[in-house]
Amino acid sequence: SGPYPEEIQLKIFRSMQGLEKTEIVRPGYDVEYDFVNPQVLTHTLEAKSIAGLYLAGQICGTTGYEEAGAQGIIAGANAGRAAGAAYRGEKAPVPFILGRDEAYIGVLIDDLVTKGTSEPYRMFTSRAEYRISLRADNADLRLTRKGAEYGLVTDPERLAALDMRQTLIADNVDRLRDFKLFVTDWAKRGGNDLMGGAAAHRPGRESHKKSAEEVLGMPNVSLKMVEEIMADVFNEEQEEKQSTVDGESSSEYDVVAKMNPTPPSVHDTVEASIKYKSYVVRQEKDIESWRKAQGARIPPNIIYDHSVLPAFKKEEIEKLNIARPSTFAEASQISGLRPQSLVYLYHHVMRLNKESRRKTREEGVAV
Repeated sequence: SGPYPEEIQLKIFRSMQGLEKTEIVRPGYDVEYDFVNPQVLTHTLEAKSIAGLYLAGQICGTTGYEEAGAQGIIAGANAGRAAGAAYRGEKAPVPFILGRDEAYIGVLIDDLVTKGTSEPYRMFTSRAEYRISLRADNADLRLTRKGAEYGLVTDPERLAALDMRQTLIADNVDRLRDFKLFVTDWAKRGGNDLMGGAAAHRPGRESHKKSAEEVLGMPNVSLKMVEEIMADVFNEEQEEKQSTVDGESSSEYDVVAKMNPTPPSVHDTVEASIKYKSYVVRQEKDIESWRKAQGARIPPNIIYDHSVLPAFKKEEIEKLNIARPSTFAEASQISGLRPQSLVYLYHHVMRLNKESRRKTREEGVAV
């Protein structure tokens, strides 16, 4: 897109080295359109002042097909449920709302109706504070059950498939949690650098055990690697039993069942849930500390500059310099400010306050 006349676009292109003689076959263009301030809507996308009017798409200030479709799901579901209840003479149904921790749709709508937007809104993953949990591999686990509760998912086969997938995931995670080896064995079988770690061969560590779940949580270790080691161990145990117990079938069924790798249908979810487990816990702690700090004040003389706040985007620095929020609650209402940036700002202010208190104490001692 390009909001300039064709002759200006041509000048811009020809000002670039190597494009002095370029010709434009089809100029860029922009489309201007009116929109309704989304802050006049509820989280169901119903207008606060006009009952029964639901809005979705570009009229709410967004851009992009996916953003429009996401809003259409929520607006359409709530409009349909409300119309159905009215037709049957029933009371208004419970609103169908997705939270920020449940779906990117929830992040998009919450941003729009609480903060509004000063520019066409697009749904970036960086806008979500729970993005580690909002993965494609667990979308059905997060949303299908809720869809069923609100009458949006009615296919019994789909719900049965969800139950089976949840059971498979839980069983395979439990299997990894229950399988344990000495840390020295993990290092020997999987490589000291990969599965051993610097402390694997320290004195006393030979009696320390780690579960397959813990090892999978280590960097660069895949579920496939861990399960190959598990299979080797079970095969060795089976051979040992066969050589020591003559003519006796010793739990052969259980061994074979345990040797089966995680099914492809749940492989990515099992691996991701274990890999990201510690990050999810840390993420929840950061968000919780941020929520408790909503009323904390931001020093009026704080410097908003990329040299001081390197994790911030240029546009975020600009918006903070314009708004100059006095509290974190005010900062959280600035459209386009990412959750992780707010958490970073919180920790930065806490460091500034700590340094200020330390200097005050030192000055008091000096006097």
